[in-house]
Amino acid sequence: MRSFGIARTLGFFCMAFSLTMLIPIGLSLWYADGEARHFVWSFLIAFIPGLFLWLAGYVGRGTLRARDGFLIVGLFWLVLSFLGAWPFVFGSHLSVTDAIFEAASAITTTGATVISGLEGLPRSILFYRQQLQWFGGMGLIVLAVAVLPLLDIGGMHLYRAETPGPMKEDKLAPRLEQVARNLWVLYVVLTVLCALSYWLAGMGLFDAVAHSLSTVSTGGFSTHDASLAYFSSPAIESVAIFFMLMGAINFSVHYLALQRVSIAPYFSDIEVRTFLLFVLCVVLAATFTLYVHGDYATVIHASRDVVFEVVSVVTSTGFGIVDFSHWPLFLPVALIFISFCGGCGGSTAGGMKVMRMLLLVRQGALEMRRLIHPRARLPLKIGGRIMHERTMQAVWGFFSVYVAVFVVLMLALMATGLDQITAFSAIATCMNNLGPGLGEVTVTFASISDAGKIISTIAMLLGRLEIFTILVLLSPSFWRE
Repeated sequence: MRSFGIARTLGFFCMAFSLTMLIPIGLSLWYADGEARHFVWSFLIAFIPGLFLWLAGYVGRGTLRARDGFLIVGLFWLVLSFLGAWPFVFGSHLSVTDAIFEAASAITTTGATVISGLEGLPRSILFYRQQLQWFGGMGLIVLAVAVLPLLDIGGMHLYRAETPGPMKEDKLAPRLEQVARNLWVLYVVLTVLCALSYWLAGMGLFDAVAHSLSTVSTGGFSTHDASLAYFSSPAIESVAIFFMLMGAINFSVHYLALQRVSIAPYFSDIEVRTFLLFVLCVVLAATFTLYVHGDYATVIHASRDVVFEVVSVVTSTGFGIVDFSHWPLFLPVALIFISFCGGCGGSTAGGMKVMRMLLLVRQGALEMRRLIHPRARLPLKIGGRIMHERTMQAVWGFFSVYVAVFVVLMLALMATGLDQITAFSAIATCMNNLGPGLGEVTVTFASISDAGKIISTIAMLLGRLEIFTILVLLSPSFWRE
């Protein structure tokens, strides 16, 4: 282990995170809501230990190795959940467990909450929740990668450990710092466009900016308990649908589209096409079911709610305009299941990612063909590209570990006294970074025990870092030189 490099990098990230507190401090002073001192204390709690770690590690030199990158990423997200909790402890008077849950939910863009009565909270606290989701959406570590060369340490291992999706070798540009800058430029541009669109659609300026942060990050936090149903506006819902989909599409595809000034990359990318086709099929099936069951008078009324809820769930955003848990027949559970698919790799969405699901389906179809033609050599192709055996091994390994971890966490949650439906949906919504669930966690996790919230927090972190980044730290071989 490069202990000095790890300490220096972790300290730098903590100091960088502490600087984000300056935004809610400014808002608190502007709105005179009395929260500025709480954010100042939170700033110091993050900055001073970060400065100490940075100074302590500065005496050492060396390039980070793979194991160092995984350790930094894992530690940072754990530390970030702790550091991000203090404004909720000071300002919202949450318990430490509840505050860590809220911060982890924001940073991992899960969107589950233990807070009710959002309209009564100070605006600086409301904006801070949205801000946490925005930074967590792309990842503060990817932002810091752009300046890591200035610290004389390598950043590629951090980028590989942090970036979601199965194709982690793919890069947008040869130089890693340029990759991070490109990602963040795209991210900021989409956020600005989203905020302007919300404002033009009828939102107030504060709500427009706040909701843009949680829409592009596919986080789902709102400044109102009723979420976007508060506005009851088809125009606002349309803006949300568009930018939720944009956030759930691979950012490398956005980059190519911008570079070529063309929408062709969206149609040529097989993962994007599969994702959009999957959304369309689910929308049609759910609309048909609701209309035939008699819950809506017309197909138009049904489709409005269905399109929004399906897009919100499959992109793991979690906004709501209706309570889908009250939908009839199989629909509530079906929506929870589609969250397992999630968005595209390299996006801010959660879930197992469309490319992995596509590979699993193609592999299953290929195995059936091999039963019919046992001597044929049938390579697995995706978009004309032959998949290496190592890629499929990684996908199957991820899938099997995902299922095993899901079962263990669900049983652990049931051991705290929750019923099967609540436990299943709670772990599903946390691991898939979705937000709303079924049963007791339909609206809030407030009624869950402290032990249940800790388990749910672990599920959020595992889901955000795609399991292996955390589990590799538990392997004895990881700690051997």
